[in-house]
Amino acid sequence: MNGGDARARPAQSLEPPPRVDALAPRGAARHPDAPAVTAPDGTLSYREFAAAIDGAAAVLRGLGVVGGDRVLIVNENCAAALVLALAVPRIAAWPVLVNARLAAREIETIAAHCTPRRMLFTTAVSRDAAAHAERAGAATLPLPGVGDIAAAPVDAAAVAEPVEDDPARQVAALVYTTGTTGAPKGVMLSHRNLLFAAVSGATLRRLGRDDRVYVALPISHIFGLASGCMGSLLAGATLHLVPRFTAEGLADALEHDGITVLPGVPAMYTRLLEHAQRTGRTIRAPRLRFAYAGGAPLDPALKVEAEGVLRQPLHNGYGLTETSPTISLSRIEAPRADLSVGPPVPGIELRFVGADGRAVPRGAVGELHVRGPNVMLGYYRDPALTAQAIDREGWFNTGDLARQDGDGNLFIVGRTKELIIRSGFNVYPVEVEGVLGQHPAVAQTAVVGRTVPGNEEVVAFVELRAGAAATPAELHAFAAAHLAPYKVPAEIVVMPALPASATGKVLKATLRELARVT
Repeated sequence: MNGGDARARPAQSLEPPPRVDALAPRGAARHPDAPAVTAPDGTLSYREFAAAIDGAAAVLRGLGVVGGDRVLIVNENCAAALVLALAVPRIAAWPVLVNARLAAREIETIAAHCTPRRMLFTTAVSRDAAAHAERAGAATLPLPGVGDIAAAPVDAAAVAEPVEDDPARQVAALVYTTGTTGAPKGVMLSHRNLLFAAVSGATLRRLGRDDRVYVALPISHIFGLASGCMGSLLAGATLHLVPRFTAEGLADALEHDGITVLPGVPAMYTRLLEHAQRTGRTIRAPRLRFAYAGGAPLDPALKVEAEGVLRQPLHNGYGLTETSPTISLSRIEAPRADLSVGPPVPGIELRFVGADGRAVPRGAVGELHVRGPNVMLGYYRDPALTAQAIDREGWFNTGDLARQDGDGNLFIVGRTKELIIRSGFNVYPVEVEGVLGQHPAVAQTAVVGRTVPGNEEVVAFVELRAGAAATPAELHAFAAAHLAPYKVPAEIVVMPALPASATGKVLKATLRELARVT
């Protein structure tokens, strides 16, 4: 196994600081000269990282930012973005990390909703951020230790939110969902939320100071911010920040940069496999000890292929922005051959609810509700939606359909709103996607429902592997050979690429609209 046997690596006992902005100072006190961040805009030791956060906090105060203000950071992964993500909560303000690859209209929508005091842009590493900065009339602003960014004019009309002394109540990040099922929502995550994620992530992945964690997942997304960064900083590991993912870049990093831990969405692993096949390159990862996927359903064929190329188990996890994010993860000491997302993270409770609102028997499919220190404070400026999502006892409704086996392992079946009822039978899109994904020509697929008079139809959208060919008729015949008739798609649409968010999550809301007009 590459990088030694990860299962033999002991788990650390990690006690978090009270606030996320204390992660860097703690690292500076314990291992000041160890590398904290490597990125295109600089390599920082823990001492330098902590000093850069101090300097950025002073700059923010000079810009008129006060506690409770929102600071919108239009970024791609870099040292400056991570420094700002921790400097903003240092002064009790709320960082709002937004991916620079969003369209101008999308960023304007988020800004109109959260009304930031200031908008900042990581122009040094991102052409898109520079374009957004120019539209906003932003001026160059030096940031000590990490170079120049840009700052838009102050919004004097912005109203600060109350500052909470309790870290469990104070917002440490305002994260906007990608809007796969509708308009983006602002998820308020506390210091306690993010630090719970940091402890669980570092413990379950057995992170340590000799780890080097590859972070191409945007830190504007909770997967990149909490799963990729917070746990690594808590453990004293090195973050290898990548502004934009490329398969060639990942292959080079695995071979030459000592990457030990690889978090990714399934689309990243698909692209890596395509790169290896197209170029004939052997993927070498001499130090890799732990790879895992999350953020989207994992295809069984992809799991097998990726494990063969990486020569490591590909672990599977599950979570949501609203749960900071990880709810469950397959254990490093117990890799699985199936698509279970593993047992719940210690400290998180689960329950499974039927359509009648009652608990379903163990092993049956039900709507998954979770409760624990990971559950968000709520949706910003939307108390009604918050009340719909979190009940009075603190249970958060994930909207996902799931079941749990006798050993406590969780299996995600699909989303409640995505359930297709075909001629009275339940069709779970993930099952159909899993079958189509086994076709050798298919890179990824997404299944949605289409309403027809008196019924629903199954519609599949398919992206083929590079250089592969398959007709809808061939794919239909393949599905028919492996699925019950009522599960077979009524239509299969082959697309050059499935619409996806910056993290690789397929935008099913877009596909549902396409299904109506095809």
